[in-house]
Amino acid sequence: QVQLFESGGGLVQTGASLRLSCTASGWTFPNYAMGWFRQAPGKAREFVAGISWNGASFQSVERRFDISRDNNNNAVYLQMNNLKPEDTAVYFCARGRSGPYGRSTGEYDVWGQGTQVTVSA
Repeated sequence: QVQLFESGGGLVQTGASLRLSCTASGWTFPNYAMGWFRQAPGKAREFVAGISWNGASFQSVERRFDISRDNNNNAVYLQMNNLKPEDTAVYFCARGRSGPYGRSTGEYDVWGQGTQVTVSA
C-alpha cells in the first residue's frame, strides 16, 4: 500500500525550531521528487519546499526552512527554524507525479495525513 506518514509537529513558541519527518512505504522512494505543503485554517494548501529524487535540487519558500531527504530510509525532512505564528498550519508531505518537484498541488499524487504545527506568540 502506497503511504506517507508525517510526524514531528507540535505546539511551540515563537522563535522555536521543529523538524518534521515524513516516511514512505509501498513504493520505490528514490524514484520520486518530494514536497512539503501547508494549509492554515480557511486558506488554500500552499507549497513550502520541494526536493528532487536525489536531493541535488531543492527549494524552500522560506529561508528559515530546509528540506532534505534520506533515500536509504525512505524519508524526507523539513527543518523549520525561528518559527512564527503565521507558520501555524497542518503540514503535509507529498510525492511528485514525475520529473522534478513542482509548486502546485496538482503535481503531486500521494499525500500524507498531515501533522499540526502551532506557533504561539
